[in-house]
Amino acid sequence: MEIDIWQDLPIKTSGIPQGLVLGLFNTLVGGTDNGIECTLSKFADYTNLCGTVNTLESRNDIQRDLDRLESLGGKWIESSPEEKDLGVLVDEKLNVTLQWMLTAQKANHILDCIKRNVASRSREMILPLYSALVEPHLEYCIQLWSPQHKKDMGLLEQVQRRATNTIKGLEHLSYDDRLRELGLFGLEKRRLWGDLLAAFQYLKGAYRRDREGLFVRECSNRTRANGFKTERGKI
Repeated sequence: MEIDIWQDLPIKTSGIPQGLVLGLFNTLVGGTDNGIECTLSKFADYTNLCGTVNTLESRNDIQRDLDRLESLGGKWIESSPEEKDLGVLVDEKLNVTLQWMLTAQKANHILDCIKRNVASRSREMILPLYSALVEPHLEYCIQLWSPQHKKDMGLLEQVQRRATNTIKGLEHLSYDDRLRELGLFGLEKRRLWGDLLAAFQYLKGAYRRDREGLFVRECSNRTRANGFKTERGKI
């Protein structure tokens, strides 16, 4: 006698993206921010307390809010030398070295899975899989943990180097030639491209809530000026 084990299981017709701020969840835990002076962000699976610490008073404010949250939860809040926030690991010294290592490790693991389970090595097969499954890990929230040293940049670049070397017919080419053949950019150039796009959006007024003065637009009455040039500051 065969039994269909899926017959009586509930079908999941909706989901919640991880890290999404939920209105219903905020309603259920709305009382936790009573008396909290710092910024409290409540997510589906955790809560963040944020504040700027530049004086002894501001440090005491955060500690007071932490003590209040601890008393509401009835559980001791343990200290930690590192913390993962929305997938980014930062230690107590604001060092993200471990984030680079873990990102490269995870991306290489996914790339190895592709190589083991996909028989074809054509660019039509490998390139879309790399773009969809591997590359997002190398660029997720990269503005926060972007590497500044060559050895750290090389750690991430090596993943894309391996991916392009997997494609049949390109093994004899250098890494730069493989990128040109595939119409790709190096990861360092992609990060620079992303920074330039963000800077342009800031100048266009996309981030009006941020503090003024990050960029100062150059005043010019010349007809040919594009209106988005920035003043060069003194060093």
